[in-house]
Amino acid sequence: MESVMEQESRSHEMGLHTEQLRGRTQQVFFTPDEEANFVYPDAPDVDFNKRAEFDAAEMTSNEVNLKIRELMEQGHGTIVIKNPMARHSLGVGILNRLNLYFEGSLGYFGVGLIDGPNVRISGRVGWSCAENMMAGTVIIEKNAGSTFGAAIRGGDLVCKGHVGARTGIDMKGGTILVGGDTGAFSGFMMQRGRMVICGNASHNLGDSMYDGTIFVGGEVKSLGVDCVPGEMTELDKAWLTRKLKQYDLLPDKGVDHFSKYVAGKQLWNYDNLEPTEKKLIL
Repeated sequence: MESVMEQESRSHEMGLHTEQLRGRTQQVFFTPDEEANFVYPDAPDVDFNKRAEFDAAEMTSNEVNLKIRELMEQGHGTIVIKNPMARHSLGVGILNRLNLYFEGSLGYFGVGLIDGPNVRISGRVGWSCAENMMAGTVIIEKNAGSTFGAAIRGGDLVCKGHVGARTGIDMKGGTILVGGDTGAFSGFMMQRGRMVICGNASHNLGDSMYDGTIFVGGEVKSLGVDCVPGEMTELDKAWLTRKLKQYDLLPDKGVDHFSKYVAGKQLWNYDNLEPTEKKLIL
């Protein structure tokens, strides 16, 4: 039988090191203290009960974003922007706890690169809303454009209306909820997370998806490469019911009519296949 020292030596050779990392790799991005709520070190301390609002009708996108940061630094935890006028790139890059309300519609790339805020948009949004979202919630009351939730990594992204093509493209985590229909190639190259479409899905759903789960309450025009039906479990139904109810999207007839789609995983070793085998998959 191996001695303890022999086991430790073999583990070390296999890469199981226990020494403390030092130097440039030892960077503090979050504090593990519970009272810090895992916020960024330079995140302003805000009070949700401290409310501010301003009219963005005569402001540029850059001016609106700077104003939001200024109000956060002053401790405002609830910010209302009136008349956003469908400007592009509003509310981007917010790495903070915050209640952010837009009374109107946003243009392209709205609330992208966020990590933590709870956002509500009373109107519509253009392409690539909440791209690379890390955490928090984004709720759109009306419709959304294409590439909705592109490369999302966490949080809940909700559109109560219809969305365009390539919803959740390159999705890496989190949850996307759509109250209406979605366009073609939704879930394209999906890697992780869950997508829920209460209405219909257009052509090539889940094309080239690597992992993750897609639920559809309506009809699917066609499945993409390596997207296959999955088995709907009672656990799936319980999660769907809870999540849809949370955002007032639960159909009157419940979730028994939903279908589940997952990755067939034939593309996992695509580069090792023979040309004739690749043709069979495609």
